[in-house]
Amino acid sequence: MKFISRKKFITTAALATAGIPFGLNALGKSRSTPETLTDDNFVDALSAEKIKVSIFSKHLHWLNYTDMAALAAEMGFDGVDLTVRPDGHVLPENVAIDLPKAVAAVEKTGLKVYSVVTNIMHPDEKYAADILKSASSLGIKYYRTAWFNYNKNMTIPANLEIISKQMAGLAALNKKHGIHGAYQNHSGDLFGASVWDLWLALKDLDPASIGCQYDIRHATTEGADTWATSIQPLVPYIKTTNIKDFYWEKKDGKWQVKSVPLGEGMVDFKKYFEVIRQHDIGGPVSLHCEYELGGAQDGAKQLTISKQQFTTAVQKDLVTLRGWLKDNGL
Repeated sequence: MKFISRKKFITTAALATAGIPFGLNALGKSRSTPETLTDDNFVDALSAEKIKVSIFSKHLHWLNYTDMAALAAEMGFDGVDLTVRPDGHVLPENVAIDLPKAVAAVEKTGLKVYSVVTNIMHPDEKYAADILKSASSLGIKYYRTAWFNYNKNMTIPANLEIISKQMAGLAALNKKHGIHGAYQNHSGDLFGASVWDLWLALKDLDPASIGCQYDIRHATTEGADTWATSIQPLVPYIKTTNIKDFYWEKKDGKWQVKSVPLGEGMVDFKKYFEVIRQHDIGGPVSLHCEYELGGAQDGAKQLTISKQQFTTAVQKDLVTLRGWLKDNGL
């Protein structure tokens, strides 16, 4: 009889109790397993099945690296989605020195930096290669690009031709450094708001190198009844996602977006997670808290609310999100 460790026994039992055969993920789809199964890689393989939740570090700009990491861990996050951009936690010009410091602070608490948020628009711009090289060397697999504006003096097809070449250049740079770059679909008159334009720019590129950081809040803003259809061609390109909520509010005679805590707005999260599960979309999730939060919603360096008020609000969102993930086997 071959004996197994207590840790492996407990983990195997947990899988069996959950009704998940070993070798299958929570959606019943086959996952590859290592030929030699040790205690550590068994647990690593199991933990890899679950979506990891990070906090967008813009909301923690009022804290240094050590305190940021400590609070993220205290609140129950898996990681930190770190800002590496002007006025961010890590400044682009200091990336080679400061990014390792920030990552070390996060990892010391047991968390990880799964992704970073940048202002990178062009492959040959200053600091772009430095940021990607530094991030990749630290084991960071994903980054978010900047948003692209449409040139209003040109036609949409002409804009798309230019942006497609821009995205192809970024894809090549990403491949060189072994990192995935993602463009966030953001509502408004930006490129990518409709997502169809984003797909047109991505469709001939390698999804392993470039894609979309899908944002259901912005997708709902642009198409509350159509996002579940328009997401489909983007699925192979979605490696990371954002989560936040909102509703439309009429103020001074005009309709505008009002950001609110998760579950208090008009985003259909029940349907969203059904779609996520249906298409087996995984990867790190970044929680964005863009409602009134003492300035933290906008990246303030000093807050007008207490640390406890901030923590309570963010933890409420995190608990809500964790509940949805658990309910959907994610």
